Amino acid sequence: MIKQLHLLLTAIFMSSILSLSAQNKPGIKTEEVTYTSGGVTCKSFVAYDGNQKGKRPAIVVVPEWWGNNEYSKWRAHQLAELGYIAIAVDMYGDDKIAADPKQAQDYATPFYKDPKLGEERITAAVNKLKEYPETDATKMAAIGYCFGGSMVLNAAKLGMDFKGVVSFHGGLATVPATAGSTKAKILVCHGAADKFISDADIKNFKSNLDSLKVPYTFISYPDATHAFSNPDATANGKKFNMPIAYNEAADKKSWNDMKDFFKTIF
Repeated sequence: MIKQLHLLLTAIFMSSILSLSAQNKPGIKTEEVTYTSGGVTCKSFVAYDGNQKGKRPAIVVVPEWWGNNEYSKWRAHQLAELGYIAIAVDMYGDDKIAADPKQAQDYATPFYKDPKLGEERITAAVNKLKEYPETDATKMAAIGYCFGGSMVLNAAKLGMDFKGVVSFHGGLATVPATAGSTKAKILVCHGAADKFISDADIKNFKSNLDSLKVPYTFISYPDATHAFSNPDATANGKKFNMPIAYNEAADKKSWNDMKDFFKTIF
């Protein structure tokens, strides 16, 4: 009962943010979209400014390991306000949302074991975005949170045709890049106090890209833990006894760093 109440309150909180955001920026259109990937039905979320004329860069938003909840949809909505068209991706299919860390781990594990599975789901989302006349298919990027950060880094290293990818507090033990494979520029927004990311992970990640001369930017935010960008992280950390918490300063700084990064790649 307590778990259900928490999920309900979270949904209400994030829905209110979406509602207020829509009031601040008239013309934002949002819709649920359905498509298939590998025999799985994906139910994703698209947002764009209907008052804006012409094509615009497109952003794929890959959620935290909880699934495509209101938080990732809110981020897609924010990107629409910035003038992009964005899709918050249902990576697991059937709109599955994890109720606790164990279920989230169960949902996410197949993607860690098989990076090509993540690439397949992201590709399906890209193809869906390309159906929109608002999408400039020559200017596409991806951002991801936690699990999603790992997925977009994998996508870049596997050679997906993005101008750039941004990882927010994502795992860095990703697939290694190989010579000539990485087309996208990379921005890593890392919490300096993230206990889920080891020093060895950081060293190996940087060494791999440095050895191949792959352009990337790695920014660490002081006192920021894992999931620092999510306003619900502190409550989830207490609820599930996890070392995660919201950090407003890191959230705002990393979002601005992302915006600056997009200006350089588009």
